[in-house]
Amino acid sequence: MIEVHRVSKVFSVGPVKVPALREVSFRVSKGEFVVLSGASGAGKTTLLRLLYRDDLPSEGDIEVLGHDLVPMRRSQVAPLRRSIGVVFQDAKLLPIRTVYENVAFVLRVLGAPRREITARVFDALRVVGLSSRAQAYPAQLSQGEAQRAALARAIVRRPPLLLADEPTGNLDDAMAAEIIDVLKDIGAGGTTIVLATHQARLARALHRRMITLDGGRVVKDEG
Repeated sequence: MIEVHRVSKVFSVGPVKVPALREVSFRVSKGEFVVLSGASGAGKTTLLRLLYRDDLPSEGDIEVLGHDLVPMRRSQVAPLRRSIGVVFQDAKLLPIRTVYENVAFVLRVLGAPRREITARVFDALRVVGLSSRAQAYPAQLSQGEAQRAALARAIVRRPPLLLADEPTGNLDDAMAAEIIDVLKDIGAGGTTIVLATHQARLARALHRRMITLDGGRVVKDEG
């Protein structure tokens, strides 16, 4: 599903070269739920951006869903991303659209038939426990509900891979637990999940394989 081989990423800040990742290597198998742990600034977000080809490594190779990302042509990026669900710390919902419309939006852009859109949207909302809030607007949602709506939007296309970047970072413990339970349910359905979090207690409580980054390096890979 994912193969990362000796990947390094260096950013230029004026004349200064700042390393974000240093020779990172790991594999993720189909159906795995992997926690990417580490303090803020450890390189987690940079790594996830490389996995959905929002950026390129300075060195190394990355394969995702059978695609070699480094030499990939620009025309191939959009089809790749349609197979990857992505969730961020900020739910990034469209404020003037209902929950249903936010989740349906990408399917409409892709030209899916109306009947298929309706079925898929309500299926995704059911998975995240938000069916009753389909006609609510983002301003009417709690932070936990907004994040669940973002999860529904990420899985509505039924992607084989879900990348979650600090999805519980803005939530209290109770809301964070709800999101983790939803992610576990999604993973139980066969979706491969990579969850990035700086919350060490939450990472340990998941009892999943945990890859720990420190200073851009993999310092632990256990579980």
